[in-house]
Amino acid sequence: MILKQISIINYKNILSADIELSAKINCFIGHNGEGKTNLLDAVYYLSFCRSAFTAIDSQVINHEQDFFMIEGTYEAGNGDELSIYCGMKRGTKKHFKRDKKEYKRLSQHIGLIPIVFVSPSDTLLIDGGSDERRRLMDMVIAQYDHSYIEALANYNKALQQRNALLKLEEEPDAALLDIWEQEMAVNGERLYEKRKAFVDELIPIFQRIYQQIAEGKEEVSLQYVSHCQRGPLLEVIQRDRFKDRAVGYSLHGNHRDDLEMLLGGYPVKREGSQGQHKTFVLALKLAQFDFLKRTASNTTPLLLLDDIFDKLDARRVEQIVKLVASDSFGQIFITDTNRDHLDQILQNSHLDYKIFHVEKGEIIPK
Repeated sequence: MILKQISIINYKNILSADIELSAKINCFIGHNGEGKTNLLDAVYYLSFCRSAFTAIDSQVINHEQDFFMIEGTYEAGNGDELSIYCGMKRGTKKHFKRDKKEYKRLSQHIGLIPIVFVSPSDTLLIDGGSDERRRLMDMVIAQYDHSYIEALANYNKALQQRNALLKLEEEPDAALLDIWEQEMAVNGERLYEKRKAFVDELIPIFQRIYQQIAEGKEEVSLQYVSHCQRGPLLEVIQRDRFKDRAVGYSLHGNHRDDLEMLLGGYPVKREGSQGQHKTFVLALKLAQFDFLKRTASNTTPLLLLDDIFDKLDARRVEQIVKLVASDSFGQIFITDTNRDHLDQILQNSHLDYKIFHVEKGEIIPK
């Protein structure tokens, strides 16, 4: 899938932009805070029906304005054109349309335009809680498996209902608890199987990419951890119902799953330097790209790289440049404050490219 053209109105600090894009490499240069990341976030929004940075849609509307709008024109692999529109006024629900026809459910859109977004905030995958790592798995799997979205929604609804019963002052209805626990278990085991299959396939791809960037000098791995590994999930959930009642929430289930990240056999959070952390996250995201390229309706994902070169030594930058400038990737969007990095990528590539300067929300072709 190729994004040929994007129009943006009142999205964060971008008041108005109408950009024709390269089918291969698009470089956005500017100082921090000028709007480069906001542009990538608008591209992300067209794929996921939401911002990469907030779940509250009204927060993406420019502070001085009452609405926002993003519209993109895409070209599919068979040459067909596709138009995606989203817009929202303050105080109303957002509208999301494909070829001028509004979606009944936004979940119908997820996966149509697969995307991988690498940004500085991805260090939360290492430094943050397990919810960040679960979200990583969810965002990738949901792009190629709509039954996963359904199972996740059903699990979360059952979890919410069970927690509400656990919080009651009076003793909750045991039969009602049974119903929601069974719903959690059925959907939770589906989530576990899909997450496990994803991680098992992801690990060797991730390790290969990391080795390429680090030139074989470091060993890395991933380990999926889940309460489903302790036995039938229903038994695991019901085993500590008394403790759950005491604390007022569910201590066991897929909402506690984690993805352990290891460097040299130890948690990368404790062992790694800033450069190693950034390499780890970048390799993980590029491994997702490879996975989605083979599984998401045979559609090459868009790759968004936001300020990825900071805190990396020259050798790692060189290896990353070789990776992203290869023919393995489709359309790429790169932001940086330093034009030297982008010039290095362009010099090492025979691919078509466009360069844009970003200042105070204005996006100007160079």
